[in-house]
Amino acid sequence: MKNDFVSKGRSVSDLKVHLVLVTKYQRKAFTSEMLSRLNTVMEELLEKWDCKLVEFNGEEDHIHLLFQYHPDVELSKLVNNLKSVSSRKLRQEFAEHLEKFYWKDVFWSGRIL
Repeated sequence: MKNDFVSKGRSVSDLKVHLVLVTKYQRKAFTSEMLSRLNTVMEELLEKWDCKLVEFNGEEDHIHLLFQYHPDVELSKLVNNLKSVSSRKLRQEFAEHLEKFYWKDVFWSGRIL
């Protein structure tokens, strides 16, 4: 893996997180179009947090994110933001498809792997 260090002020870091988000009740709700849209949404959100999306992948019931961040980013707040914003956007844009799977305003499981 190529060294892709992030420098800010007087610090240099190379922190990466592999985040796996699972759909609520592990329902197989994702289509290829939804996964493509999620990739775009996650990349935009991470850029707002001064993070870099290294890799994105997903299947019908979960996604994998590998991203790089700086130590001054509060990881718990970043993950909460990723989950809430992506959930809201997917439920707005794919409401008709997701009604088959979820009756409440839920999308991601509370489990983080």
